Amino acid sequence: MDNPELRKLIEKLHAEIQNSHSEDEKGQQLLLQLESDMRELLNWTEKAGAPVHPTTIQRLEEGLDQFEVTHPGLTLLLSKLLESLNNVGI
Repeated sequence: MDNPELRKLIEKLHAEIQNSHSEDEKGQQLLLQLESDMRELLNWTEKAGAPVHPTTIQRLEEGLDQFEVTHPGLTLLLSKLLESLNNVGI
């Protein structure tokens, strides 16, 4: 899928995740998983029709809950990405 705006959002979120840290182990593990998911989504934007793994969406939603208070910028980007993926039918 060639969607420059979506790709830009994913890249921005990837950078935000790389610059984020969590005090607890669960949060740090989720950040690592989200970083991997962003790489997967960047690959997805280059491949028409490639499926997005359902656990990717679940982790994005989990990130909203986990980081809502501690990382508001990250949460905002996660929310925008989920909305954008929903708009393209994911």
